[in-house]
Amino acid sequence: MRREKVDSSLAISVGYDALSSILEIEFKPTGAVWRYYNVPERIFLEMMSGSIGKYFNTNIKGQYPESQVV
Repeated sequence: MRREKVDSSLAISVGYDALSSILEIEFKPTGAVWRYYNVPERIFLEMMSGSIGKYFNTNIKGQYPESQVV
């Protein structure tokens, strides 16, 4: 998945695939990449329009199935 670099204290880059509803985040400081499944495009757009870290912690973390990308 293609990710875009972001200006965030939480993430290095973020990607989203609307066809599969997968959100992918590369986290600071380790560079670990996690995928979040069944994430509506609206949620992705809302996250990208403000504080990524705050939105992620409030609305995504623990709310969607996830897996670490190896």
